Amino acid sequence: MSEHDSEANRFSARAARYARVGANVGGVAARIAGARLFGMEGRDASNAEALARALGGLKGPIMKVAQLVATIPDVVPPEYAAELQKLQSQAPPMGAAFVKRRMMAELGAQWRDRFGEFDLKPAAAASLGQVHRATTLEGVALACKLQYPDMESAVEADISQLEILFSLHRRMNPVIDTSEIAKEIGARVREELDYLREARHVALYQEILADTPEVRVPRLEASLSTKRLLSMHWLEGDAILNHKQDGQVARDGISTAMFKAWWRPFSHHGVIHGDPHLGNYTVFSEAGEPQGINLLDYGCIRIFPPSFVGGVVDLYRGLLEGDDARVIHAYETWGFKGLTKELVDTLNIWARFIYGPLLEDRVRRIAEGVSPAEYGRKQAFQVHQALKRRGPVTVPREFVFMDRAAIGLGGVFLHLDAELNFHRLFEAEIDGFSVERIARQQADALARAGLQATG
Repeated sequence: MSEHDSEANRFSARAARYARVGANVGGVAARIAGARLFGMEGRDASNAEALARALGGLKGPIMKVAQLVATIPDVVPPEYAAELQKLQSQAPPMGAAFVKRRMMAELGAQWRDRFGEFDLKPAAAASLGQVHRATTLEGVALACKLQYPDMESAVEADISQLEILFSLHRRMNPVIDTSEIAKEIGARVREELDYLREARHVALYQEILADTPEVRVPRLEASLSTKRLLSMHWLEGDAILNHKQDGQVARDGISTAMFKAWWRPFSHHGVIHGDPHLGNYTVFSEAGEPQGINLLDYGCIRIFPPSFVGGVVDLYRGLLEGDDARVIHAYETWGFKGLTKELVDTLNIWARFIYGPLLEDRVRRIAEGVSPAEYGRKQAFQVHQALKRRGPVTVPREFVFMDRAAIGLGGVFLHLDAELNFHRLFEAEIDGFSVERIARQQADALARAGLQATG
C-alpha cells in the first residue's frame, strides 16, 4: 500500500467504526445471551428485529455482510435471516461537492476535462460505492462506479464483527462450523474493494462469454479507472422484475440467458458470479422484445479449483445414475471429512434439492408453491435437523458462494415463473467436460485477464 494512500486501512477510521458496529451488534448479542441465561430461547422475532435495527443504522459493508449471511441458507436462524434480508445496502448518496473531491482524488485536479459529461447526481447506490452516468470525450455513455471514502477501514471493522453474527448461530445450534464461511466472506468482501481487480474480472467475463450473445458484458474504459473508480460502457436495459408480466416465451428466454450467464463460466472456466442480487442484472431488448441480460457488477467473482468443478459434475452424474461411490467421491473431493452413510444421506437432502431440476428430463418450474424468498429454506432446515443428530460438520468454504448463487438464480426463475428443461440446458453446458480441459481453459483465461486463482 502506498504511504501516500490517504484511504488505506487507517486505524482512526477503523477504531471509530469498531465502536459503532460493536456497540450496536454487541448490545443485541448481550440481550440474546441474557435470554439464554434465563432459560429462554433467545430466538424470538423481537430479538431478530433488534439485530436488524442495530445493523440498519450502519451503512456500508456491514449491510453487504448481513445480507450475504441472510442469503446463505441456515447460517443464522430463519427469523434472523428474514429480518436481515429486509436491510437495504444503500448508503446515503455522496453530495456533489463530495463527489468532486472524490473524483479529484482518483483522477487529479483536471478530472472533469477527461469526460464529455459527468452527472454529479448518482444513478444508483450500492454498499461500497455509487454509480454515476457520464460520457467519454467522444460521447460514449459510461457507468462510473465511485467508492465511498474510508471503505477499507470500514470493511476491516465490519468483518471483525462478523463473528458476532455467527456466534449467535453457534450459541443456538452448534451443528455447522461457520469458521470457514467467515473466512470466505471476509476474503470476497475485501476483494470487492479493489476496483482494479474488478476490472480484470470484467476482462475475464468478456472472454468467457464472448460467444454467448444472450449475455452482455460491459466494455471497460481503462484510462478512466483506478483502484476506487471503475468506468465501464453503459449498457441499456431495464429491471428483470419489469418482465414478470411478459409472455411465457419472453420470460423463458430471459431465464435461459440467466442460466447460461451463471453455469457457462462455471462449467467451462470454474468461475461464478457470486452476487445474485437482482440489481446486478438488467434485460436488454430489441424491437420491444427482450433478447437477453446485461451483467453489470463484477466485484464478487469466485474462481474455483478445477477439481471442485469436477466434484459438481461427479455429484450430478452420481445422483442421475444412482452411483453412490461417485456421490461419495464428489463430497470427498470438496473436502468433507468423516463421511458416514448417515452424513452422506444428510448431504444428499441438499444435493437433491439443488440438482433436482437438473436431473429431470422434462420442462418444469424450478420449484412449486415456493416464494423466491423461501426458496431453499425448507431443505436447509431439514439438513440442519438431520445434522443435529449426526453432526457436527465443517462446510468447505467454497460452498458459501456456490450455494448462495444457486439459491439466487432459483429465486430469479421463480420471479419469472420460468418453465424450462433444466436438464438439457445443463447437459449442453457440461458436454465434453473434463477436469483437465477446465484447468487448461481456466489457466489461459486467467493469465490473459491478469488474474490468479482464488485463495
